[in-house]
Amino acid sequence: MNELNRSRVLMVSTSFPETRQDWPGRFIANMAEALARREDVHLALWAPPGEHSAMIQQATLPEEALWLRQLLQSGGIAHLLRAKPWQGGLAAAGLLRRLRRVYRRYQDDVDVVHVNWLQNALPLWGMDRPAVITVLGNDFGLLRLPGMVTALRAVLRGRRAILAPNADWMSDELMRRFGDLAEVRPIPFGVDDPWFAMERCVAWEGPQQWLAVTRLTQRKIGDLFAWGEGLFDEQRQLHLFGPMQEALTIPGWVHYHGATHPKALLEEWFPKAAGLVTLSQHDEGRPQVLLEAMAARLPVIASALPAHRDLIRSGETGMLVNSRSLFASALQKLESPADNQRIGEAAQAWIKTMVGTWDDCASRYHAAYQTVLGASA
Repeated sequence: MNELNRSRVLMVSTSFPETRQDWPGRFIANMAEALARREDVHLALWAPPGEHSAMIQQATLPEEALWLRQLLQSGGIAHLLRAKPWQGGLAAAGLLRRLRRVYRRYQDDVDVVHVNWLQNALPLWGMDRPAVITVLGNDFGLLRLPGMVTALRAVLRGRRAILAPNADWMSDELMRRFGDLAEVRPIPFGVDDPWFAMERCVAWEGPQQWLAVTRLTQRKIGDLFAWGEGLFDEQRQLHLFGPMQEALTIPGWVHYHGATHPKALLEEWFPKAAGLVTLSQHDEGRPQVLLEAMAARLPVIASALPAHRDLIRSGETGMLVNSRSLFASALQKLESPADNQRIGEAAQAWIKTMVGTWDDCASRYHAAYQTVLGASA
């Protein structure tokens, strides 16, 4: 395609996997690769250093890459603000300063700025580039900070912009706060093809293995340890994966494996598991691991958060629970091979229809780029 017909996009993100096996920020890498595969998009990426294809132009300067890597290694700004508020505040100021510089560097060289996370849009103030802003669940914590809505409204005012939450449940709140200034258009993320093709091989006659894949914080764990006491043992095992981000005591009946990566889940753990469990009470958007589990026909038991209600029809495409007794009943139901297969197949069908692949996601984002560019023409 002629270079003149390609949309020049600057994508910014504060998360990116360092290698292709890393888990954190994997959805950003998948999004960027899918967009870069398109002949009608030229993508420049400002993000922490990591492996990506040559189709993606590196926009991060060496000093910025080093700083972003150190930020990730410290747990990220949200973690720092909880654990070390002064250090978190300094990190937030440093991020905004660096983002302001990159936006100025690319002011005349891009058509659209694609911002991941609302906080990263703040330094766009006073610049005129159209913007597509991906909104995730933890952005809603940001909106509760004093003055934040006013600051974001100043960024959006007079600019062609689309706020793109990755789940429908966020739309009403965003419309109420920003609908007079920007279009609110949900854009769900995609799922890699291998998850749809995964073959399950559960040994129903042996111990059942249930999986929980999450960052380890009190709110992300939610009621899992409290409700799981007495429900899990060596015949019904709970295998927990994810980085420890708060000092939690893990019960002895939990099989804790530490951080993992998608390849290990896809090839080793998901095929033989009875299902995936998340009892999170965190501000979730639409957790990627749930999409992948559903695409792989792995039934999900989830807390009744808005993010989970948006994704799961209880009893049809998964199970939603709000008490220990319902959690126990869901485990028992999904250990019936027939119910497990029925719900797993319904979940996969829903994902195929309503979510699709990362290439489908890239098409949705490209349509958003065209909207803000067409409106500004």
